[in-house]
Amino acid sequence: MRLLAVNRLQPGMKIGKKIYNDEGLILLAEGMELTDALISRLLRMDIGYVYVHDRDTDDVDIPAMLHDETRNQALKAIRSQFQEMSGASGITKGFYHLDKKFSRLMENILDDLSNMESPMIMLQDMHTTDNYLYVHSLNVCLYTLVLGIAYGYSKQELNVLGMGALLHDIGKTQIPVRIVQKPGKLSDEEFRHMQAHTEIGYRILKEEPNIPLLVAHCALQHHERINGTGYPRGLKGDEIHEYGKWLGVADSYDAMTSNRVYKKAMLPHQAVEALYVGSGTLYEQKQLELFRDRVAIYPIGISVNLSNGESGIVVKIDPSVPHRPVVRVLNGPEGEKVAPFERDLGKTLSLVITGVSE
Repeated sequence: MRLLAVNRLQPGMKIGKKIYNDEGLILLAEGMELTDALISRLLRMDIGYVYVHDRDTDDVDIPAMLHDETRNQALKAIRSQFQEMSGASGITKGFYHLDKKFSRLMENILDDLSNMESPMIMLQDMHTTDNYLYVHSLNVCLYTLVLGIAYGYSKQELNVLGMGALLHDIGKTQIPVRIVQKPGKLSDEEFRHMQAHTEIGYRILKEEPNIPLLVAHCALQHHERINGTGYPRGLKGDEIHEYGKWLGVADSYDAMTSNRVYKKAMLPHQAVEALYVGSGTLYEQKQLELFRDRVAIYPIGISVNLSNGESGIVVKIDPSVPHRPVVRVLNGPEGEKVAPFERDLGKTLSLVITGVSE
């Protein structure tokens, strides 16, 4: 399969991987043939990239971080809880049994991640942006847990970290929808309203007796930055709990790699570079280094150019060297078509990826 930007799709191409809405329902099934109307629909839905069938790479499997059942269960649980909170007249309404619901969900998510040979941050399934908040919450949870596993946290610590990540944006349920879903840059006043979601989320979660207080601090601190430029309290360095720092990295990465009406999604390698600009100022350098080592910066299916002039498709990622994937070469140095063959960049150290074709 090949990963293509939606604006490069052509009628007659076939969907290679299912596309979901925010409820976990399939909008476009695998194998569906694209028409002009369907391509226009994808553009309207603000989906940035899709997998399409490609005869040169149809034998390539696209790994998923979660089973479909777990992903759909998670999105439904997040959606149900957040919608219940949006309609609540008091901040604690609707939180009865929240801990049980999400504790079971965390067990399923951790089981799925533990079944991966070496958990990695992969490009996630394509969803519409009908409600970005639900998908974002799940993605941040997955990314944070991968980092926590690599860091060596215990299962108990991972449960708390994952719960904090899953619920880090719950304060946005109390922010006006016109602000949360505004298709453009927020005004200064709107941004001040939006910033309040951290403290609102903290108040919501700390009132729930069966939720660890550290989960509430995840909601409070995920926008703090180590140089004190974050919010809401302008904390610096060790004043920020390490969970809050992990969430800050994962939250920023998912925001960068998500397509929005007002902002085109970055590809993973672009987002990692953007995060590194803040190394030692916004984010802890050691945390960014671990993040870099656990993210598949060149997703399977993406078209890349090599330093010797060849080009091809990423078909495999070695978790020990995720930035040095296996590339199936389809074009020679002069752009000529060649019989497909594979170059393992983890072994061919003289070659590097010089560019990505979207």
